[in-house]
Amino acid sequence: MTSVLQNVAIDCANAYELALFWSRVTGRPLHPDDQPGDRECEVLLAEGPVLYFNEVPEPKTAKNRLHLCLRPDTTRDEEVARLLGLGATFVGDHRNPDGTGWAVLADPEGNEFCVLRGSAERA
Repeated sequence: MTSVLQNVAIDCANAYELALFWSRVTGRPLHPDDQPGDRECEVLLAEGPVLYFNEVPEPKTAKNRLHLCLRPDTTRDEEVARLLGLGATFVGDHRNPDGTGWAVLADPEGNEFCVLRGSAERA
């Protein structure tokens, strides 16, 4: 027997606002029933599980043990700039002089994620 990965759950203080941020990051829509004030919201990804946002009373207190890694369809640095414009914050720079590596950002609630090199940069 096996299990199927249904969703990636992200605890948060404001499910709708954080889901809206990730909708803009991924270019994918929120679930059509999601509204401001909802305690649970979903971003419907093109493939794989959905991103599920669930409001919880406690704030984030430590580094994520699980995080998302994004591979942009543009360059890594262009995507970092775009995401900063959407409200992400820069956390750490793990880019190397030879072009390898990644940048660590955080969403508006402090959840860290990585931005990898774009596909064209890897060729």
